[in-house]
This record gives sequence, structure tokens and C-alpha cells, in this order.
Amino acid sequence: MRFVFLSGGALGFTVAAATSWLIGSTADRFLLNAVIGCLAGALLFRWFWTILLRGLRETILIRQKAAAAAVLAGKQP
Repeated sequence: MRFVFLSGGALGFTVAAATSWLIGSTADRFLLNAVIGCLAGALLFRWFWTILLRGLRETILIRQKAAAAAVLAGKQP
């Protein structure tokens, strides 16, 4: 989880900083935009990671239930 949070923050910082630099913002605005981008990127990546893990858990549980039902029905995988 820490890696995902840090990766999202780094990507958000980089994208926001590059965008601010390209539009010619002043140094204080440049850093403010980069910090806000860092926070937003980290939170978005964390949210996406939890959604991804939830989907993987549900998929594994469904497959386990299907395999158990197949064994009970006499059809071994």
C-alpha cells in the first residue's frame, strides 16, 4: 500500500509540476500546484488500489465457490 501511495504522489507531483511549468506559472504557484497534484495523485492511486484489491478478492472467492460446487457435484476440475 505504501508503494502505491508514494507512486501516486510522485506521478501527481510530476504531472502538476510539468503542467505548471509549461503554462509559465510563478515559482510559488508552481510549487502549490505540484503539492496539490501530489496529494490528489496519492489519494486517487490509493482509492484505485482498494477497488482493484476488492475485485481480485471477489474473483478468487467466486472461483473457490465454483470449484467447491463442482467437487460436490462430482465434476472434479
